[in-house]
Formats: sequence, structure tokens, C-alpha cells
Amino acid sequence: MIRLEPRLTRPKWLAFAVPIGSIFAAMILGALLIMVSGNDALATYGRIGERAFGDVVAWTDTIIAATPLLLTGLAAAAAFRMGLFNIGGEGQFVMGAVAAAWTGLALGPLGGWVAIPVMVLSGIAAGSIWAAIPGFFKTKFGTNEVITTLMFNYIAASFASFLIFGSESFVRELEGSGKVFPQGKVISDDVIWPAFGGGGFSVPLGFILGCIAAMALWLLYRQTRFGFEIGVVSDSPEAARYAGINVPRTGLAVMTISGGLAGLGGASNIGDIRHMLDPKGLNQSGYGYTGIVVAALARWNPIAVIPVSILLGGLANAGRSLQGEDFPAGLVGTLQGLLLFCAVSGEFLTRYRVRVAARRPKVEVKAA
Repeated sequence: MIRLEPRLTRPKWLAFAVPIGSIFAAMILGALLIMVSGNDALATYGRIGERAFGDVVAWTDTIIAATPLLLTGLAAAAAFRMGLFNIGGEGQFVMGAVAAAWTGLALGPLGGWVAIPVMVLSGIAAGSIWAAIPGFFKTKFGTNEVITTLMFNYIAASFASFLIFGSESFVRELEGSGKVFPQGKVISDDVIWPAFGGGGFSVPLGFILGCIAAMALWLLYRQTRFGFEIGVVSDSPEAARYAGINVPRTGLAVMTISGGLAGLGGASNIGDIRHMLDPKGLNQSGYGYTGIVVAALARWNPIAVIPVSILLGGLANAGRSLQGEDFPAGLVGTLQGLLLFCAVSGEFLTRYRVRVAARRPKVEVKAA
């Protein structure tokens, strides 16, 4: 007989074994799919590793690709750690990009020393507000945050598309080719966010801000009273209320923090990568949804989000550079899906223990 038993205690080694085991399990399943498609799994993985981490140029491209995943992963980890299912990182990311593009264009003549900090703050503010609205409905009226945050994703995407394709807004290019082919207005060179490094290797400002945010979030959750309250609410909202913790206010604060991190990712997308508002590119990227994969694989640990985002950033970077007839189509997306599946399965095994016991033979009782 096979049965599941809840774990009364969780061994510390599970915190390391689950993410590592999830990665290896996903790679094995991915290798099976590659072989079924008629390709060499080892050769394919070798090409992915070379394009993602083979030299300083590959590492730079990987870090750039990892930057939005780092920030949306932190956004998901911040909310899910309390048991709030913020599926709206995509919309909060888009609203952060809209705000950063607007402020970057408006303050460009003042120079980067003024415009860049305002772009950062405006992105955080826009994402926070966009997350606080469904957070308010969740804490005030008990609405399902999965549904409301998901709906807000579509509203944000439609709003960004309207600014570029349906209006003559300030962020749309109205001169030259922009009159015929709608596109966003490019920010000035002074407002482009700086990158740091040397010898062919550089790290964008957004990634550095993401690492700082990860450490700050870890300290907030582990070393402060607010973090303690979040843990209590996550374990038992009723016990938290009995202890005098304001559960609605705590939940709203967590949603606001989560949205601010996703909004910072959107601002970084404008300042570090695209340099203009590109609704189609944002919709196709799916950074907010991939951030959930990052957070799940990191088991909601903000520090662990950093290496996981680099791993998935490497996959995305390699997928773009290797795309062609001899590279399995959709392999990167498939691997990301397998990683999420294995991470969720591993999380299940941290909560339950599998017991295998021999079936007891039936004892027949004969009537006297």
C-alpha cells in the first residue's frame, strides 16, 4: 500500500534538495522529449550551455535576460510567501514600463541624474498601485486575487497598446516612420540606464537593483516584526487575528510590495533593454508569468531567486540565439514548463511523506 502522510517537521536538507532535484528532473524529462523529437539531447544541452554561459559576451546577454525575471520572480516570491496568489506580475510589469517610459521622455532634457531615479520610483509606484487595487478588494471584500490580478493583466496590456496603436499619446513616436508604423518614442541616450563592468562583461543597473531588492526583502521577512507577522498570517490567519495582527493591512502591504517589485522590472525593461514602450514585445515576453516559475523553483526565497533567474535567463538567451531549423522549436518554453511542474511536485513532497507498506492479509473468522 502507498499512502501520503503529512510531515510534522521538514528536514533542512529539503530546502536545498528540492530545487536541485527539480532542475535535474526537468533536464531528464526534457532530454527524453528531445530524443523523441529525433535530436541528440547531450549535444542540445551542450549548445544551450555554450550560448548561455560560454564566454563573457554570453554571460552579459544572460544577465540582461535574467534582469526582468529576477524582479518579477521577487514580486511573485513576496506575495506567495504569505499565501497571496499574485498572478498580476505581468500587468504590474507593463504599468511600470508605461510610467518609466513617460517620465523618462518627460525628464530627459534634465539629464540622467534626475530622470533615472524618477524612472525607478515611478515604475515602483505604478506597479504598487496596480497591485494595491486587487489587494484592496481581496482584503476588504474577500475577492479572489487570482481572478482580479489576472484581469488586471489584460487591462494593463490593453492600456499600453492603446497608448501606442490607438492614440497620439506622449509616449508614441509621431514623426517620421512613426506616422505610418506606430511605435514608441525612444528615450534619449542620457536617460538610458548605465551598465557596470569591464573586459566585455557588463551588468545592467536593473539587475543590481534587483539584487539589492532581494537582500532587502530577505531581511524584511527574516529580521523584522513585519516579516514575523507575515509568517504568522501565512500559517494561520485566525491565529494572527487572535494575536492582534491586522491581517487585511498586512495583506495589502504585501501586495503593494509585490507590485512595486514587478513595476521596477518594467522600468528596468525601458531603461536597460528596450528604451521605448513596446506593447507587443511586452505581451510576447511573458515576464510576469515566467517570474512565477522563478519564484516556485526558488521556493519563495528572495536570495535563491537570483541564481534561478540567471538559470532561466540563460535558457531564454540560448533559445533566442540558437533558434533555427536544427534547434527543437519551443524547447525553452517546454523546459520552463517542466521546471515549474517539477518544482511544484517537489514542494508537494516537502509537505507530505510517501509511505510504502505491505498489504496485511485478510484474516477470515470462522463461525463457531
